[in-house]
Amino acid sequence: MHVVIGGASGFLGTALAAHLRDRGHRVTRLVRTGPAGDDTSVWDPSAGRVDQVLIDRADAVVNLSGSPISQWPRTSGRKQEILRSRLSATDTLAKAVAASSTPTVLISGSGMSWYGTDRGAEILTEDSTAGTGFLADVSQQWEAAAAPAVEAGARTCFVRTSLVLDGNGGLLKLMLPAWKLGGGAKLGSGRQYMSLISRHDWVRGVQHLLENDQLSGPFNFAMPVPVTNAEFTDLLGDAVHRPTFLAVPSFAVKAALGGLSEDLLGSLRIVPSALTDGGFAFSEPDLPAALAVALS
Repeated sequence: MHVVIGGASGFLGTALAAHLRDRGHRVTRLVRTGPAGDDTSVWDPSAGRVDQVLIDRADAVVNLSGSPISQWPRTSGRKQEILRSRLSATDTLAKAVAASSTPTVLISGSGMSWYGTDRGAEILTEDSTAGTGFLADVSQQWEAAAAPAVEAGARTCFVRTSLVLDGNGGLLKLMLPAWKLGGGAKLGSGRQYMSLISRHDWVRGVQHLLENDQLSGPFNFAMPVPVTNAEFTDLLGDAVHRPTFLAVPSFAVKAALGGLSEDLLGSLRIVPSALTDGGFAFSEPDLPAALAVALS
């Protein structure tokens, strides 16, 4: 297949491009600056510009573009950039896919925040109701921006990504230094659920969506066995052979992080029903397996 990727320079996009090439697929990365090369094409999503001929000739388009959500503080300007960057990229690619005489497959990024920030112990499948809050609104508008491709009849999949585990980036890169020094601690009550997926299974999941043309709609990208924050704390401590007897009270997390604390103290118990029903088998279905791969 010839796969065009927007956002190919990020934590997930880099891994996906390498994985697809290893599988024998051709990858073209959309870049915003510099001359076009054998595996790159210049685009300007803020102006709605992308090479239409490239999209016409591609077998699939993967959209992972968007400004990082982890930067803090989330000022009003920062929030606008988070939303604008996702909508402009998705709208540009969805319209280009829709304009093709034979609309290509569109795999578009989304997030577990589609369900909100705190749903307690409720099991969340793709059939669950939408959540509320800033990031929920971003994810919902992000998916809605792909409407031109959907309406044109293109097979469209939405990847609702949970917290991604890999030793070279993402959540673990932030947490490992403290855990290795014996500073691992549960947050708040520790009873809140954390939905997670290994980066290895994330890229395999996208590959599965690309290669199975009967699949469309939203897909939860989370391992089948969610864990609580307390379980995560203990298992990561075991993996790095350090004690994890500390706890940070909720009020301290809120005082230190403000609104960002909602993302850490909230509970999302997400299960990948559509992905497993679609024939996908996880290589790392639980946290111990994912940590073993991430830390190897």
